[in-house]
Amino acid sequence: MERLFYEEGLHFSCQQCSSCCRYDPGFVFLSKKDADILADALKMTYNDFIESYCRWIPVGDGLEKLSLRELSNYDCIFWKNGGCTVYPSRPLQCRTFPFWQSILHSEAAWNGTKESCPGMGKGDYHSRDEIQVRLAERESEPIIERMIR
Repeated sequence: MERLFYEEGLHFSCQQCSSCCRYDPGFVFLSKKDADILADALKMTYNDFIESYCRWIPVGDGLEKLSLRELSNYDCIFWKNGGCTVYPSRPLQCRTFPFWQSILHSEAAWNGTKESCPGMGKGDYHSRDEIQVRLAERESEPIIERMIR
């Protein structure tokens, strides 16, 4: 079995710089649980939440995935006045950063993310087991998909 580059764990502590929430285009993909929690926090129906705050992103093979909208300046739709307005209810993708498969698939990907995130490689220690739990969370909460209409 191939040795994981994070076998000995990794260091990460959020510096609350909001770089992952602002400035660059991107997607915050949602699970059904994410959408339910956010709709409830905003005191909206599920359908009204989807219509007001989400967009469908074509991902190939005739599929679309549900993502939060972003503002015209690429800020997350929920980032205002210096922070996240839905922080206690934020989506799994936000809660598990930077422990995503796309970042953890190689040491080069992890190190490349350090350029835009000042918390990478600093602060709190996260064990291999803790990281594996974070990765498994995405598997247990799949992103909402639909066939392109």
